[in-house]
Amino acid sequence: MKEKDIKIIEKEMKLANEGLPEMERDLFADDRPSRIEPLNKYLEQFLNWARARSLWILAYGTGCGAIELRPLMTARFDAFRYGIAGRPTPRQANVFIIGGYASLKTIKRIVRSYEQMQGPKYVIALGSCTINGGMYYDSYNTINRIDYYIPVDIYVTGCMPRPESLIAGFNGLKKKIQAGQCDGMNKYADNFDWYKANQKQIIKDWNMPDYNW
Repeated sequence: MKEKDIKIIEKEMKLANEGLPEMERDLFADDRPSRIEPLNKYLEQFLNWARARSLWILAYGTGCGAIELRPLMTARFDAFRYGIAGRPTPRQANVFIIGGYASLKTIKRIVRSYEQMQGPKYVIALGSCTINGGMYYDSYNTINRIDYYIPVDIYVTGCMPRPESLIAGFNGLKKKIQAGQCDGMNKYADNFDWYKANQKQIIKDWNMPDYNW
C-alpha cells in the first residue's frame, strides 16, 4: 500500500477515544453497542439453561441499599447453592445489582460499569431508592428511575429487602433467563440513543470519551 493511501485511511478513520490523554485512551471503548441475535432454538435453550445456573454478580451498593447482600453469602442463606457468586470487576460479572439511591455522581459510574460488562448481562434493581427514588424521590441530587439510564430485568422492592426477597428475585431472574426473556442488553443497543440522551441530561462531566452519537 502506498504512503498516500495510508494517510487517507488514517484521516478518515475515527481515532479511538479522541480527546483523551494518550495514557487513558485504552481504558474505554468508543463503539456503539451492537445487537446480538440468539443462536438456533435448541442451542439457545441449552445456553440459557447454563446461564441461569451461573450468575456472577457485580454489586454496586451506594449506601444502606447493599446491607442485605452480605448475609446472602453467609452459611445461613448460602447463595452459592443457587449458582450465585460475587465477582470483583464488571468484566467478570453477568449480573449487575444496584442497591440504594443513585446520585448524580454515582449514575456515571453505574453506566460505565454496565457498559464494561460482557454480554449477556442482566440488571437487578434492589430497593425502593433504586427503583423510584424512595425517601429521596424529591432530592435535588438523586435520580428516581434507574431504568431510564440502563435496562432493568428484575425489581426487588423494599427498604431494605431481606435476603429472602433477594433470593426470590434471583429465582425470578433465573426463570426469565431460561425462558429467553432477559433481553436487556439488546434493548440497550436498540434504544441506545434514548438511553444516552437521558444520561447526558444529568451527567455533565463524563471524564471518559466524548460520545458523538
